[in-house]
Amino acid sequence: MADLPGLTRDRHYGQGRLGDKAFIVVDTGGFEPVAKEGILSEMARQAREAIAEADIIIFLVDGRAGLAPQDKRIAAMLRKEASAPVFLAVNKTEGMREAIVTAEFHELALGDPIAISAEHGEGVRQMIEDALAAFPEDEDEEEVPDHPRVAIVGRPNVGKSTLVNRLLGEERVIAFDQPGTTRDAIEVELSWEGKRYTLIDTAGIRKRGKVWEAVEKFSVVKTLQAIERANVVILVVDADQDIAEQDAHIGGYILEAGRALVVAVNKVDAIDSEKRKDVASDLERKLHFLDFAEFHSISARHGTGIKKMLQAVDGAFAAAMAKLSTPKLTRALIAAVQEQQPPLAGKIRPKLRYAHQGGMNPPIVVIHGTSTASIKATYKRYLEGVFIRTFKLKGTPLRVELRSGVNPYAGKKAQVLTVSQERAKRKNRIYSKRKYGN
Repeated sequence: MADLPGLTRDRHYGQGRLGDKAFIVVDTGGFEPVAKEGILSEMARQAREAIAEADIIIFLVDGRAGLAPQDKRIAAMLRKEASAPVFLAVNKTEGMREAIVTAEFHELALGDPIAISAEHGEGVRQMIEDALAAFPEDEDEEEVPDHPRVAIVGRPNVGKSTLVNRLLGEERVIAFDQPGTTRDAIEVELSWEGKRYTLIDTAGIRKRGKVWEAVEKFSVVKTLQAIERANVVILVVDADQDIAEQDAHIGGYILEAGRALVVAVNKVDAIDSEKRKDVASDLERKLHFLDFAEFHSISARHGTGIKKMLQAVDGAFAAAMAKLSTPKLTRALIAAVQEQQPPLAGKIRPKLRYAHQGGMNPPIVVIHGTSTASIKATYKRYLEGVFIRTFKLKGTPLRVELRSGVNPYAGKKAQVLTVSQERAKRKNRIYSKRKYGN
């Protein structure tokens, strides 16, 4: 983050949470609605797509710079085109009187301006609470589902719709040879060899009579929401093209969301054996952080590799929903510590005493001990690997949470004994030593 204009050009996505409400934040670049060409035009296009995707729009203006002509152009566009509620946030207002700093922004006719300071956090929480007030709180899913919810994701034109059609055995999803043919993530029930799946397809179902509408914006938000709703994600990549940065971005979000994963390398029928070696090397180099997942070569068009891919989905689902007993987790923890102890933190070595399961999808292992706050991320990754290997959790990430016990005497002064108390304590110690030898 730097205090310079024009640094954000593409849309950037991140997760947020306020209380029990989770949300996705989309950060856009500077927006000039009338730009016709060059980088400003591309930034404007990205911003318009973010506006089209959004359920809430926060229009940020500079309280210290005052009302600018560009603010008026953006406000006019939002009043005309935006379908979502708009919150007008006047930033950089720390140390200023709210009524004065927001007064001129009433001219934008976007409701009452909200004075905030993003740098200092002033007014930001209240603004988010107001923005999310109309949305319900997330419901905790306590019950283990009886079948996997599978999101099929990937960048445009890698064969997601063709794969869904192959699985369903019918042309229910339009497979159109143009990137970005759909917007909505929809759910489709699938029965395959007696097993049930719910497919969350980010390619969307379209009626045949509306094929002319197929060239639409590719919605990243819908993909991220599909990942959040899934138990297992199938990330489709194109073997006939280079593994792109966007593939890695989507993979990173899957890992961040903690979802079980199968990587489907599609269109292997379109490349020769030499090219396949290059693809395998490319995957290992660019998607190395997804090494917990199984990679399967498939041809969605011809059905090659589909059965093994779904078997990997079953395995990943079972791993994500696995129930891990406390005694077995603790034994695995003790064995791991004996093999490799936590590094010293100064003169103190953290002690790890026992472990239990703290959640599923992804599996969470909670470890209790002392001085756990000083344990580094590298040792946590070591423990994660031990649990994954011990319990054969192929296809899902696993998270380790460390907790330290509270010392009830911490911060309390040592009690000063009287002379008689000191004499009695000495007698008890001598008696104990004579009788028990300790």
